[in-house]
Order: sequence, then C-alpha cells, then structure tokens
Amino acid sequence: MSADRKADDAEPVFRSGFVAVVGRPNVGKSTLVNALVGEKVAIVSRVPQTTRHRIAGVVNGPDFQMVLLDLPGFQKPRDLLTERMQTAVNTTLREVDLILMMFNAAEGIGGGDRFVAEASFATGTPVIIVVNKTDLVKPDKLLPMIGEAGELGDCDEIFPVSARKGWGLDELKNSMTALMKEGPQYYPADAVSDQPERVIAGELIREQALRLTRQEVPHAVAVNVIEMEEREEGGIVDMEAIIIVERESQKGILIGKKGQMIKDIGTRSRGEIEALLGSKVFMDLTVRVKKNWRQNERLLGDLGL
Repeated sequence: MSADRKADDAEPVFRSGFVAVVGRPNVGKSTLVNALVGEKVAIVSRVPQTTRHRIAGVVNGPDFQMVLLDLPGFQKPRDLLTERMQTAVNTTLREVDLILMMFNAAEGIGGGDRFVAEASFATGTPVIIVVNKTDLVKPDKLLPMIGEAGELGDCDEIFPVSARKGWGLDELKNSMTALMKEGPQYYPADAVSDQPERVIAGELIREQALRLTRQEVPHAVAVNVIEMEEREEGGIVDMEAIIIVERESQKGILIGKKGQMIKDIGTRSRGEIEALLGSKVFMDLTVRVKKNWRQNERLLGDLGL
C-alpha cells in the first residue's frame, strides 16, 4: 500500500482547546463569544464589569471544539466580589491553550489595555489580538491602531472584527481552529455552554435590570434563582427569582412606580428565558435588600461567584 493511500485512510485529527477571551471592561467580549458560539450564552450590557462568572461558550465543528471562556474585565479589586472575579481571570490565563486579547477600535489603546497585554503575553500562551467594534471607526483611524496593537507583544495574528455585525469572524474562527492541538471533545456536540440553565436564566434577568435602570444600580444588582421546576404535565416551568440590591433606595428603583419597573424586567427577561428553556415560564420575581452583599462570602457562594 502506498504512503499516499495510508495518509488517506488515516483517522481525521480532532482539534480542541480552551480559549480565554480577555480585555478591559466593555470591549465586547461577551458579544464576541455569543457571535462565535451562534447562540446567546453571555449577557451583554454597556455597563462595565457586566460579566461576573467565568462563562464557557462552546464552539463546535465537525473536526474541532473550542471552549471560549468569557472572563470578567481586568480590574483593581475593591471588594470580595471583584477580588474573586480578578482571581478567576488570573487563574484562567495560566490554564488555557489560547488567549484572545480584545481591544475597542472606537476608543484606542490606553493604559488599561497595556496592562491586559502585559499579563497576557507574560503567560507564554499563544495570543491572537482582536480589534473589535471596527464598524464604529473609519479605516484611516483603524490602521494606526492595528499597528499599535501589534507592537504590544509577540502575537500570532491580528484580526479587525465587528462582533456585533459579524465582520471578520469566519477568518478569526479559522485561525483559532488552526492553533488548536489534537485533543478530546470536552462537551457534547450540541452543547453551547457549561452554565446550568438556572444560572443563565438569572443572568438574563440581571441583563434586563441593567438595561432598564442604566447607571442607577448596576454594580449593586445580583439575581438568585431560587426555584426553576417544570410542571408534571410538562411545557410550563415555574420559576422563583430574587433580585438582590444593597440599599432600600435601589429596591425602590427596581420596583418602580406602581411596580412597573419590576414588571418590565420580568416581561423582557421571560421571553429570552422561554427561548432558552423551550417552555412557557411563570415567573415570581421579587426584590430584596442585602446590605454589603458583595462582601458576603456565603451569599457570593450561593450566587456561584
């Protein structure tokens, strides 16, 4: 048998690996992860530090599987919550096979970006630079930034993309796949995330709370899904969730005049949760005050943080 025939008969190589998606807050990490996965696995908001969990989005192909870890933005810890978030970032960078280091094309490269770059390149892990939000800048502004990004360290490639519009994502995905080594399939071929449905549902509620209250209460908000159970007859899920805040004034904002705000949060999030579960959802949504919850170790544990 010829060498060529043996090569043709060889088992196809399956590539896999873990990819850390890093960058300072609000560069579009969650939007990119959702776009590459093809489904919503991470909430999106213009509020910095929206991502709190180390969320895994799974990108599947016929001969590859990439597990994208959407990490909280690099930040200086100011309480137990942000300390744990930064610890998750530092730990993950030492464990992954590839780092996607993201920058915001609309804002240029600043001190925070350079700090992220220094930490990323120090790991010795292969790095791909992603310059995101290219739909917001003109080419004459974009090209100098790409050149500046390339001078930050020895990266494998640089990709200008728009995660929101899908520009450049196929080329990025192909490059990521090529850098993956031969490995196992970590999750089933139809998996899109490692997060339990209960956690994702809670995040979808928090997403709407952030959007509707804007800058008024974002960092003080958490959501704890107490119960999510399908009825015996099937097709309907009963769900109880608590929105947690730190002060009575924040509770008043989230409830709103005559309860309109909490109603709007429930209505907007319910549609996405029903799409996630494939079932009709009956939601009991309340607001409770837990003073200094971001310093409460036990409560952070209950929230999976």
